[in-house]
Amino acid sequence: MAEKKTKLDNIRTHDDLNDEEKKIIRAFEEKDWNEIKSYDSWVIFKVMSEFVEGFEKLAKIGPCVSVFGSARTKSDHKYYQMAEEIAAKLVRHGYGVVTGGGPGIMEAGNKGAKEQGGKSVGLNIILPFEQKGNDFIDQDKLITFDYFFVRKVMFVKYSQGFIVMPGGFGTLDELFEALTLIQTKKIGRFPIVLVGKAYWGGLIDWIKETMLAEERNINEEDLNLFKIVETATEAVAAIDEFYAKYLLSPNF
Repeated sequence: MAEKKTKLDNIRTHDDLNDEEKKIIRAFEEKDWNEIKSYDSWVIFKVMSEFVEGFEKLAKIGPCVSVFGSARTKSDHKYYQMAEEIAAKLVRHGYGVVTGGGPGIMEAGNKGAKEQGGKSVGLNIILPFEQKGNDFIDQDKLITFDYFFVRKVMFVKYSQGFIVMPGGFGTLDELFEALTLIQTKKIGRFPIVLVGKAYWGGLIDWIKETMLAEERNINEEDLNLFKIVETATEAVAAIDEFYAKYLLSPNF
């Protein structure tokens, strides 16, 4: 153990470590109670402030649907244009639109909502590459978070449905977070709509064939927690049809 600690001390003296390496090294550093208490107390108040701002700004937005997808999707891509169309249709059907506030699919969702005169909400996140809020968010409905978990609480708490466009790890994280919360009954059931059968088909096949049939890690009824569609019209219809079953409709 002493030898390992000496090696760690030697590593700490290197000035050529990048930020990621420094984070790894800091995880092994011993801290005294005052350091721990001081840092953790600051984090608690920062988290509280993000929750308070989110609750205050989003409590009165009315029924909204979150649109998720890749930040890397360009404006000439079919999925960008489809996300914009979906958002516009959602507004015409009485919903506001919530996105992650950044570029790509998020921008498309806010753009479609804004141009139809609907509520356009952006829940932005501070990232190392400085993701900025896009230009189509209502300024009184733009919130920037430091903590992903606080941001995800806002998505789930203030959305009546999820439209999930093709995206990367972040999109998958948001998708499976919602599925897990519904499956475990931590939140009520709301519609989750995946757009793009070609994109999502391989994942759904793996869920059915491996996760369900081979390993039995989910129940067959869990497959009913989401729906796959191909067009903007089908995506919005899936939201409408879900709430029609409960005799619910937007209140504005």
